[in-house]
Amino acid sequence: MKLFAGNSNRVLAESVARYLNIPIGKASVRRFADQEIFVEIQENVRGEDVFILQSTSYPANDHLMEMLIMMDAFMRSSARRITAVIPYFGYARQDRRASGRTPISAKLVANLITHSGADRILTLDLHAGQIQGFFDIPTDNLFAAPVITRDIKANYSVQNVMVVSPDVGGVVRARAVAKRIDAQLAIVDKRRERPGESEVMNIIGDVDGKDCILIDDIVDSGGTLCNAADALLANGATSVTAYITHGVLSGGAVARISSSKLKELVITDSIQPTSSVEAAHNIRVLPIGDLIGEAISRTATEESVSSLFD
Repeated sequence: MKLFAGNSNRVLAESVARYLNIPIGKASVRRFADQEIFVEIQENVRGEDVFILQSTSYPANDHLMEMLIMMDAFMRSSARRITAVIPYFGYARQDRRASGRTPISAKLVANLITHSGADRILTLDLHAGQIQGFFDIPTDNLFAAPVITRDIKANYSVQNVMVVSPDVGGVVRARAVAKRIDAQLAIVDKRRERPGESEVMNIIGDVDGKDCILIDDIVDSGGTLCNAADALLANGATSVTAYITHGVLSGGAVARISSSKLKELVITDSIQPTSSVEAAHNIRVLPIGDLIGEAISRTATEESVSSLFD
């Protein structure tokens, strides 16, 4: 087994390598003057079980191309099996045709990854579960729920916790966390007037006097979370904390979160945190290197991955 990494999240790759007690493989991923990507694998991989760790985070297209070119290089170098380890799968929000004359980009990206030489996919908290079916190769979708629930139990009295889904579409994800800590579930009912903006309309569930914990897979602009926090506090919640797997945090999201009524935003390091994220007083990062490392180890030894979440 050999682990390689692109440039998207070297910190996470080093964490996974420490867990597996192996070095990160030697590979050069650089750019020509016109920003064309060039990859050179600097060690023998013939007959090896190769894992490439790369999140398709900002700049998404650059990091996606890095991964595709790396996989082509490994395929042409006679690697026995290539597993694309994608902690954050970009383009996942384009998983259906929301209106006429629009693409299903998640399926297109799945095709690109498959045809570039991947034999298997390992990813974390896909935006929509059906994206697994976009791949014609085995796909393991890991869940951050065990890491999140351990942190909740360490920081909160679970008897007073109310798990909250920020929208109807995230109920299944929030319910999974609520079940693990034996907590009640509430739902934020919102109406989205235009892309990127949301208006909270109602809270389904009694949150009065509760420590509310919002659960979701992606935080991008932060508007939905901030609006949800305001609505929950207006309905009597004692505090509002958000646990989100992927901290995209684009544009002015960090400033918005910092000035919001959120007690804390907790994200994983599936996307490498920026300096502004690390400096924010109410944003904390949960490491997931051990989870991904264990999943890689089990994949390499042909053991069950799903049993990690039983």
